This record gives sequence, C-alpha cells and structure tokens, in this order.
Amino acid sequence: MRTIRLLTVITYVSILTACTAAENDPQKDLGLLWVKYSAEYQAISAQVYAEARHDLPGYISDTSWSAMPGYRGESNLPPAIILDVDETVVNNVDFQLTFERPFANHKLDTWSSNYDSLAIRGVKEFIAAARDAGVVVFFVTGRPCQPIAGNDDPCPQQQTTIDDIHEVGIDVDADHVLLSDEQPGWDREKLIRREFIAQTHRVIMLIGDDFSDFVPCARKKVVAPCTVPATRSSRDADVDKYQRYWGAGWYILPNPMHGSWTSVE
Repeated sequence: MRTIRLLTVITYVSILTACTAAENDPQKDLGLLWVKYSAEYQAISAQVYAEARHDLPGYISDTSWSAMPGYRGESNLPPAIILDVDETVVNNVDFQLTFERPFANHKLDTWSSNYDSLAIRGVKEFIAAARDAGVVVFFVTGRPCQPIAGNDDPCPQQQTTIDDIHEVGIDVDADHVLLSDEQPGWDREKLIRREFIAQTHRVIMLIGDDFSDFVPCARKKVVAPCTVPATRSSRDADVDKYQRYWGAGWYILPNPMHGSWTSVE
C-alpha cells in the first residue's frame, strides 16, 4: 500500500512538473510537439480530408443538403465549401514554438510575412478535387483587419493571408478570403460571415480546427449576435445538438495548441 501511495505522489509531482515546464518553455508543450513531430497528427489530418473528399460527390448531387443549420438546400445556388485558414489550411506550429508570449495578432502577421507556410496534409488535394467538381471555396479566418503604421491598405492582413494560402499551393483571391473586421459586423463570431456566403451559395461543407468554425456562440467573449458566454457545459451540449453534422458535412481537424476551448470555464 505504501508503495502504491509513493508511486501516486511521484506521478502527481511529475505531472505538475511537466505542466509547469510546458508553461515556461513552449518547446516542452506536448501539444506543440505532437503537431510538430507526430505521425499521428499527419495521419489524422490526411484522414479528415480523405473523408471529406469521399463525401463530396454526395453533397454536390443532393441539392436539398446544406451544412448550415436552419438553411435549406437551394438547387439554384452554386455549391460552396467554407474552410478556416490557420491549423486548417496552414500549419503554424513553428510560429507557436518560437513566438514570444503573450499572443498578439501582429506577431502572427509578421511571422507569416517572413516565413513560407506549411500545408496541412491533404488540404491541397481536397480543394483541387472540390474545384474540379465545380464547388466554390471560401476561406473564413479569425485573422483580423488591423491598420499598420506606414501602410495605406485598410486590411493588410488580407494579402498576408492570401500569400499564406498561395504558399501551400492553393490559388485564391480577395473575394474568397473573409477576415474578421473586414466589413462592419464581421467580428470573430464567424456565423455572420458564413451567413453572408449562404446568401449566394449552397454551403455543403464546413472544415476547421475550432468549435467556433462550426457552432455559433462558442466563445467565452460575447459578441453579436451572441448574448451569453459559452461554457464548457454549453459547448458539450452543442456537440450533441449538432451530432448529425460531425463527419457528415462538418469536418474538424486536431489542434491541441490554441483555440476557443482554452478560455471557457
């Protein structure tokens, strides 16, 4: 019994030590290292996009289908797919491993402007297949438009984002990359931008790495049209609420590095 208790104490202390080390040194954060080095991460990413590619023809042909809850499929609208950018199209693990905490949007923008992007495995082939099938591809990102001193562009981050997508081998233009704060009302709640796209397209798939890429009002911070902060309990309930979509129109990639889950209680 004494040996078991001793092992329990040693294990607990080891966990605390590892967690403290990870907080003080991002190189020791197992989430970052898993994304950077594990074959499992690569395999899961490939699996997500392979599954989405397999399902693509069915959602194109079923003109009654929409991946937007509350929307009916409209046969007269062209089919479209909405993807997030960071950790969905572009892998930012090297930035996460090296940037000086705390996070700020300008730090990612500076990094992205100076380093070539890494692709998420499978995304390039999936988008090529979607476009070959006549599907319009949109990128809805949490990156915000923010002025930069000496730059007359009101949203210089849009070109940085476009460049990042180009660097992984995917062609795109400004009309298909929607940033936060790009237009009035386009805040970090992506529902507004998804609904903007749904006005002119039948959205058949959502692909992202964060709960908020799919589910509205999934963040702790309340922004319109949300009225109450998300909690762990409300997010768990929404997993069940939208059960029919997971792996069937909604495809979520792994991201243990950052996201809306880190702030909710």
